[in-house]
Amino acid sequence: MNTPGQGFEPASGDGPAASEAGRAAELRTAYEGLLQIRRLVNGPSGAGVPAPWELRLMPRAVALVLEAAGIPPSARDPQDPDGPRTRTGYRVGTAASGEGRVEVTWLGPPGGGAAEEEQERLTACAAALERLGWVCLLYRGPRRRRFLEVEPPPTA
Repeated sequence: MNTPGQGFEPASGDGPAASEAGRAAELRTAYEGLLQIRRLVNGPSGAGVPAPWELRLMPRAVALVLEAAGIPPSARDPQDPDGPRTRTGYRVGTAASGEGRVEVTWLGPPGGGAAEEEQERLTACAAALERLGWVCLLYRGPRRRRFLEVEPPPTA
């Protein structure tokens, strides 16, 4: 659960596993709010393209879409936030290629098989994001690991 007054914080994949108690309702409310804001501020484009706040807070917006799509976030031990991952899933972070983009990777515990499933899982992440107007490109990076680069549509 979130701290009162702080609002909903979507899972980025870098924190501890989120508590399930009450989270589903908070997630649904946050996602419905995202869609409503889009309809109100985007004019004829409606919910089909990111709203201006999403462009300013891209990692948060992308994480919200992925979590709402039911895609699991990666997680780390709350006692050792810099330690190894404890759960396989997406991780959303700032893209190395520059501002205005985020990077989605598929990570998990050492030996957990994340590398073998990353293409399929990142393709599912891209599908969820593209349905809401984000542009996704799948790349192969260092050590042949795949990642998604996510950016707003050219007209956003």
